[in-house]
Amino acid sequence: MFPMTAMSRDSTPAPISSNSSQDLYRDGAYLELNPTWHVEDSPWKAGQIFKCIQRNQLRPKSVCEVGCGTGEVLHQLHLLMPNDCSFTGYEISPQAFRLCQTREKDRLRFRLANPLHNDEAYFDLVLAIDVFEHVEDYLGFLRQLRRKGQYKIFHIPLDLSVQSVFRSSPILKQRKTVGHIHHFTKDTALAALTDTTHEIVDYFYTPYSFNGPARSFTRLLLQSARSVSYAFDADMTVRVFGGWSLMVLTR
Repeated sequence: MFPMTAMSRDSTPAPISSNSSQDLYRDGAYLELNPTWHVEDSPWKAGQIFKCIQRNQLRPKSVCEVGCGTGEVLHQLHLLMPNDCSFTGYEISPQAFRLCQTREKDRLRFRLANPLHNDEAYFDLVLAIDVFEHVEDYLGFLRQLRRKGQYKIFHIPLDLSVQSVFRSSPILKQRKTVGHIHHFTKDTALAALTDTTHEIVDYFYTPYSFNGPARSFTRLLLQSARSVSYAFDADMTVRVFGGWSLMVLTR
C-alpha cells in the first residue's frame, strides 16, 4: 500500500492527519487486519497486468511498482516477462517491506521509499495496482506519478455501484478493513486520470470479485447472474451490481 498526501522532500510521505490513517500501514495495523496482505490475489493481478502489456505490445526494459505490498505481483511478472526486464518495487510499510525482501532476486529489487521524491527515478512502465484510492491527495499523486514513466498501468477498484450505495455497508467495510478513502466508478476513475494529464491508451474491466471460488450457493447464483448480465451490457452491469475493477494504461 502507498497512501500519500501532498509531497514533501523527505524520503517518506508526510502524515495524512492527526488520526494518522497512514499509521494503518506503518504501525502494523494493516497487517493485523489483513494477515496475508492479499498475496493470494497476486498471480491473478499479475496475469491481468500481463494481459494489458501484451495487448498493447509493450516491451518495457524497466518496471516499477508504487505501493508494491508484499512484492508478489512483481515476482509473478518477473516469471512472465523477458529476461532483459528489471523490476523495482517501492513500499512505505516496514512490515510489507520485510515480506518483499524475501522475494528479491536478480533483476527484482525492493526499496522502503517513495519514488515520487526521487527526481532521478524514471521507468519504462510504472504500476499503481489498487493504490490511489488509499491516497488522500490522489490528484497530486497522479500528477507526480505521470512524470515517473513512459507508460503507467493502474488497477482501480470500482467500489461505487447501485448495489454498494444502496447497502452502504460494503463501502464502509472497504474503508475500515483495507483503507479505501476514495471510491470510484469507471467514469470518475478515467476522469481523475485525464484531469491529471494522463493520456488514456487502453482500459478494460477485471472481475476482481470472481477470481476465487464461490463459497456458497447464493454467491454462485449471484456470480452467474452477473456474468450473464455482463455479456449483454458490461457498463450497465458494473454500474448496478459492482464486483469489477478497472485496468487502465496511460502515457
